[in-house]
Amino acid sequence: MTIIHSVHRQYVHVRIKGDLDLKTAEPLRDSLDQLIDRYGDKDLVLDLEDVPFIDSSGLGVVLGRYRRLTQQNRSLRLEGVRPSVKVVLELAGIDSIISIGESPEGRPTTPQPQA
Repeated sequence: MTIIHSVHRQYVHVRIKGDLDLKTAEPLRDSLDQLIDRYGDKDLVLDLEDVPFIDSSGLGVVLGRYRRLTQQNRSLRLEGVRPSVKVVLELAGIDSIISIGESPEGRPTTPQPQA
């Protein structure tokens, strides 16, 4: 798995390449937590365009970062989600609490505030 991040005015955009599964969950969690701590005033956008597969471990990482950010009055948005990954997110009910969308031509979009 590869993680590439860029910082924008109000958010950190993180592009993830590879599967989100048991093998990659811990390194991803650690990397995201470091970014959340380093950029304490910014929201988080996870670009999943290059993520072909997600399992329960990957879902746990996403939900854990969502909880952490909402406790700090910050938001999390998922973008570029492939249909195969979107199905898993919907089955888990994540689409009802986390904004899921796609950005035009893979460019970052501004995260929407969470209600």
